[in-house]
Amino acid sequence: MAGPLPVGDPVPATGDLPEDARIDPQTPFSAYLHVPFCRVRCGYCDFNTYTSDELRGARQDQYADTVLHELALAHGVLRRAGGVRPMSTVFFGGGTPTLLPAGDLGRMLRGAIDTFGIVPGAEVTVEANPDTVTPAVAHQLAASGVTRLSIGMQSAVPHVLAALDRTHDPANVATAVAAARDAGLDVSVDLIYGAPGESLDDWRLSVQTAVALNPDHISAYALIIEDGTKLARQIRRGEVPAPDDDLQADMYEVVDESLEAAGFDWYEVSNWARTPDQRSRHNLAYWQGADWWGFGPGAHSHIAGVRFWNVKHPAAYAQRVRVGDSPAMGREQPDHDSRALEDVLLRSRIREGLAIASLSERGRREVASLIADELIDAAAALRGQLVLTRRGRLLADAVVRRVTD
Repeated sequence: MAGPLPVGDPVPATGDLPEDARIDPQTPFSAYLHVPFCRVRCGYCDFNTYTSDELRGARQDQYADTVLHELALAHGVLRRAGGVRPMSTVFFGGGTPTLLPAGDLGRMLRGAIDTFGIVPGAEVTVEANPDTVTPAVAHQLAASGVTRLSIGMQSAVPHVLAALDRTHDPANVATAVAAARDAGLDVSVDLIYGAPGESLDDWRLSVQTAVALNPDHISAYALIIEDGTKLARQIRRGEVPAPDDDLQADMYEVVDESLEAAGFDWYEVSNWARTPDQRSRHNLAYWQGADWWGFGPGAHSHIAGVRFWNVKHPAAYAQRVRVGDSPAMGREQPDHDSRALEDVLLRSRIREGLAIASLSERGRREVASLIADELIDAAAALRGQLVLTRRGRLLADAVVRRVTD
């Protein structure tokens, strides 16, 4: 299970937004539907997920109906605030969404569309464990309106998967990709690098294997050790080594060079796509400051500058929603300075970059030295945009500190 939720202001039982929150009807709106179920807990995972023996009264077979209740509640909140808009993207994340029957996922999607509407050509993504994707599941998802499958590959090397407590058969990644392709779905594969015992050659093999699957999109994330996880305890006891920062930097350079050679372009520090149309529009909505409502236990939302988050446990979530109360347990409204810092943090990570004119005077004075240090692209800076180089992506946090401190 994930760590504690933030401490915030209380949320009324109606879930209504603060009176001073103003929804811009031109701001895109997305929906995130959290499915918190997993067969086993991966040793590195800090997400709000639950295995069957941790549910304590919550039932997977009732989960879709519970989410439909929150959809109705959200519609009421947005209607009273004058901000009901059709969804630009929908994302089923987890956990393992495909542990639910495809019919339940389709019912949740239909409920969201019936509640809010959806823009033509919207992106609808489902995350999936390779072992759960069959041709029948892929075709059912496509028939329900899903457009994109994001497959958790993580590695092609058995001992690396074992270090991460991943239980899927590596051969099933290709099977899942083929099933998704046959159903007409776009395909993304997710990778993780820097696991205990993973060598640079192991990582090269995983990247080459992922490229050979010919997906539309690849994500590659450095392993982060989260407090409270099994892997954190193993490292603390000296049973396995902590990730090596220098090795992870080398691994990032390997994946970026390999994907560039294979025809992928980076569009966010950890994400590459074959074409601009195949970028994850849902994730771009987060980085570009759009509005989204997160449905499900522990899900976070962002509407008109207000951030709020649901109770964590599926049983507590279901109890609140079924009696008609908001499942949100806290919220906050960041001030102008906090939002400006967040905008730099997020927009500096994407290919389009950040408008240099939006920086403080001190931040703008740093641009020349960032170019000299080969951390930002000189040509982009001349066009007025701060865009990270490959070296800058490796040192993104340092770049943000230099333009915001």
